[in-house]
Amino acid sequence: MVLWKKIEEARRKIDGVILKTPIIYSDTLSSLIGQEIYLKLENLQKTGSFKLRGAYHKLSSLTPSLRRKGVVTASAGNHAQGVAMASSLLGIHSTIVMPEGTSLAKQMATRSYGGKVLLFGKNMEEALGYAHQLEREGRVFIHPFDDEEVIAGQGTIGLEILDEVPRVEAMILPVGGGGLISGVATIVKKRRPEVKIIGVQSSHAPSALLSLKKGKIVEVKTQPTLADGIAVGRIGEITFPIIQKKVDQLVKVDEEEIASAILLLIERKHVIAEGAGATPLAALLSKKVKTKAKRIVLVISGGNMDVHLLDRIIEKGLTRTGRMIRLEVLLRDVPGSLSRLTYLIAQLRANILHIIHERATKDIPIGFSKVIMVLETRGPDHIHEMDKGLKEQGHSFKFLS
Repeated sequence: MVLWKKIEEARRKIDGVILKTPIIYSDTLSSLIGQEIYLKLENLQKTGSFKLRGAYHKLSSLTPSLRRKGVVTASAGNHAQGVAMASSLLGIHSTIVMPEGTSLAKQMATRSYGGKVLLFGKNMEEALGYAHQLEREGRVFIHPFDDEEVIAGQGTIGLEILDEVPRVEAMILPVGGGGLISGVATIVKKRRPEVKIIGVQSSHAPSALLSLKKGKIVEVKTQPTLADGIAVGRIGEITFPIIQKKVDQLVKVDEEEIASAILLLIERKHVIAEGAGATPLAALLSKKVKTKAKRIVLVISGGNMDVHLLDRIIEKGLTRTGRMIRLEVLLRDVPGSLSRLTYLIAQLRANILHIIHERATKDIPIGFSKVIMVLETRGPDHIHEMDKGLKEQGHSFKFLS
């Protein structure tokens, strides 16, 4: 069966099991960007990610004899939870191999959906090797993206968008291994070939982008990224030619841009998006995407963010937008100087989040002290006001990056 027909069949198979996630129009983002912006909220999907779609469709396509063998996969994130839940729903035993350093929260979430978690190896490559060993022993391996049944399940998102935003002109999606964008592009180009399909990668894992430039699959060494859900070093053998033929544009975004998008979604839309899920908005905000489309749907692919990273992500976003700064001031080491400085900061309407007062380091002249403050501000204009106010009072200072 051709892939686009599999996607239509997949919608029938997952109906009533997988949530038909909402699509919301955003006045805020539309006004900010100057186009009609809609959000496809896959972060509200069961397990918190679109991955359940592909996992369930793949597992539901297995014959009874293959189901009895049980399934195995390797994942440290959304695919693990998708396979675990889909297996439980279908009565299939699942084994999920995770690297030894996988966070306890992700392990617990996967177990809560019914998966048997095995910790093996220092990284995903070693975990994947062990998963393939279990496959050779008789289990069925479930690939996270390079499988037509998985791709077909992810493609159902495209059908839902076309149903709910029939006049859509462009869709922007995150790209890791390519399963999501391949499925969506396949069905959308079949139904509405004029709709632009745009992919976004992290600059720390640009495997698809480099592969397109080279005209062949290129493996890259990924770097740590907020968008860990799309930190894939090698695009899929099945997905790559689909992307070549059906994706109109592929761009990359950096860490600060991702952090800013996460922060904006939290503050203005009350939407929790993981790094990968925020990349479509990051691409628009940074003007990386070149399109004249008036109606754009951003696929917010997931919302599974480690709470321990949330504070760091928010801090990055605040810094990027000029809402949090570090100020270094050289003060005369006399009684009342620090008090007068903090009073001035209060008068300038900045909020002191953290303060360090130093005297002993070798770069501080005798008779002076150095104060470093982390300040919450209203943005670049407010920082300019502070700069003016500090200079008027004769302070020796600098803003730190």
